[in-house]
Amino acid sequence: MLQFLKLYAAAAAVFFAFDIAWLGYVAKGLYAEQMGHLTRADVQWVPAVLFYLVYVAAIIVLCVKPALERDSVGYGVALGALFGLAAYAAFDLTGLALLKDFPLKGALVDLTWGTFVTATVSGASVVIGRWLQAA
Repeated sequence: MLQFLKLYAAAAAVFFAFDIAWLGYVAKGLYAEQMGHLTRADVQWVPAVLFYLVYVAAIIVLCVKPALERDSVGYGVALGALFGLAAYAAFDLTGLALLKDFPLKGALVDLTWGTFVTATVSGASVVIGRWLQAA
């Protein structure tokens, strides 16, 4: 259990660092332009933190653990990409299906980001998990 918590903490730190850089700097203008009409003036932090907690746990259980069992970073990246695409599609494709004025360009960028960041965090977490197992 301690190994899981260490791996979870490391994966959460990696995911959070990437996502803050993306949302706060790299794509901030794009999201404001594409989805600004849909956003709140103030972030609701409890659901945001709950998303990160649940999502990182799912990355560890569904992507990293199977990749560690196979001793394959590539497998972790592939599982992460698939999981990221599916998870972000749940939001973006539902938004396109149900929400008036949900932007296609914003959805496509978000789907791409979700796929990339989850694959990257999964692969990095496999590397970290190998290091933790050896320690």
